[in-house]
Amino acid sequence: SSIGSVVDHPIAKSRKQHLTMTSALQELSPNSEIVHSQQALAVNCAAASGLSQVLSSNLGPKGTLKLLVGGTLTQLKLTKDGLTLLKEMQIQHPTAALIARTATAQDEVTGDGTTSTVLVVGALLEQAQRQVAEGLHPRVLTKGYDLARDACLEFLKDFAQPLPIMSEDPEISSNVKSLEMTNYLTQVATTTLGTKLDQELVPKMASAVVQAIQTIWTGPKEPLDLTRIEIMTLQQQQAHDSRFVQGLVLDHGNRHPDMPTELKDCFIMISNVSLEYEQAETQANFTYQTAEQREKLVESERTWLDERCRQIVNLKRQVCSGDNSHKSFVIINQKGVDPLSLDMFAKEGILCLRRAKRRNMDRLVLATGGQIVLSLSDLSPEILGHAGSVRVVSFEGSDDDAKYTFVEDCPAAQSCTLLLQGPNNLTIHQIQDAVKDGLRTVKNALEDKSVVPGAGAVELALHHHLMETVAKKTKGKHKVGIQAYANALLVIPKTLAANAGQDVQDTILSLQDEVQDGNVVGLDLDTGLPMSPADVGVWDNVRVKRQSLYLATVLANQLLLVDEVMRAGKQMGKGGPNPADPTAGME
Repeated sequence: SSIGSVVDHPIAKSRKQHLTMTSALQELSPNSEIVHSQQALAVNCAAASGLSQVLSSNLGPKGTLKLLVGGTLTQLKLTKDGLTLLKEMQIQHPTAALIARTATAQDEVTGDGTTSTVLVVGALLEQAQRQVAEGLHPRVLTKGYDLARDACLEFLKDFAQPLPIMSEDPEISSNVKSLEMTNYLTQVATTTLGTKLDQELVPKMASAVVQAIQTIWTGPKEPLDLTRIEIMTLQQQQAHDSRFVQGLVLDHGNRHPDMPTELKDCFIMISNVSLEYEQAETQANFTYQTAEQREKLVESERTWLDERCRQIVNLKRQVCSGDNSHKSFVIINQKGVDPLSLDMFAKEGILCLRRAKRRNMDRLVLATGGQIVLSLSDLSPEILGHAGSVRVVSFEGSDDDAKYTFVEDCPAAQSCTLLLQGPNNLTIHQIQDAVKDGLRTVKNALEDKSVVPGAGAVELALHHHLMETVAKKTKGKHKVGIQAYANALLVIPKTLAANAGQDVQDTILSLQDEVQDGNVVGLDLDTGLPMSPADVGVWDNVRVKRQSLYLATVLANQLLLVDEVMRAGKQMGKGGPNPADPTAGME
């Protein structure tokens, strides 16, 4: 009877069922590898912890950099951006790869928060491992995590700080350029850029990012299109020479030595017409019997091209006469222009650029206010755009062909350029990654019309809310999951303190004391003392925090409910057997 009672015990039954399922799988696939129950949780937690440790030192303004080395020693990348690290690192562990894919999805949606998401996932699994080891079922824990997440998302609605009220009238778009809004947006950009760039470079780049967003702003009801902002990289001079350009920078210049290279108060003609000899679109043959006939064919085609050029020259003479005689004329053409046509334009003092990129044509229309000319039959002054200055610059030490054209000071620009410069590609790529995140951050703030205090203030407030309000109102075992969730959120301020060289325990205790007194505080990284993020101007995006909490909770719950990790040898995805055929691949 004693033997029978042992066999009938629930744990023994569960173990027996587990062994039966394992043996069945191994009979179907003898080469399969299986990790069970507690082992599976330990494997997943170890992977999450390892990935968190790699990224944790990069969090915050005091975070360190990572130097990524490719297949050859010349392939280098210097960064502290979480998205770049996760994309460039070779991650072989399946759980770590799953976490990395989820975190990169965070960046695709919001533009920031990649590192924070990885840290929160790791902390949630670490807290869960402790509770499961004490006998709490993962299903109970995941329910508590869901309750805590929902409470946090609801809390953020009231915790967010609204931006200064913007007009709902689309015609009144200057509010975003007001001094108060500019200060707010600059603080938002500074918070993001400060975690990725050298602190001396942050103020200048934050101002450039805000100017770029203000340029493409068309009203509170219109979505912001970041493709209107051209990010041009130039390996010249120093990083501090990077700047905002109210207009466009083209990576090519004039192709005629006699053309002007510096013009003021310019009419801009944006065209997509051919000004060179072209092959027929359909197969055609031209026959001639004598040299004179051939000359006539060439002359007729040349006459046709000259007439097209004269139409443009006549337009230039029309608009640059009388009171506008001091103004200049610039042609930016998407198609080719032959040397004789360039020579004709040069004699008229016209700057002509050929082979402009398609994406720049659309931006030129938005920057200068002109229209794309597709036919020369209906030329008129109304189709021309305007720019305060146009310069063709060839930087010292560069090749003759490495010219850049600056179309600047456009009075009603709705497109612009961020010119990023640096002595090497490492510096330029680092600035480029940071600027892209900064643009998304400011865009998010305008679309959310609110921000939340940074420097760990959100996580501290959420921890206090979960512990003092939500957990106390919750009955049963789910309370344990809520408390574990609250403790996991403290990984953000703890990591910020550790990266700043502060004592983690003393710092967290002093911050929690301030929160207990009802204050909204974050961490001063220089002193390790509590400070008010609103007074200092440290702001985070609402949607970044919401998305990070949501993704981290969903992924942690999924990993907690994994009771087996199986490597069965089957190729999943492309090239594998047809899943509709259960006998596929079986011999």
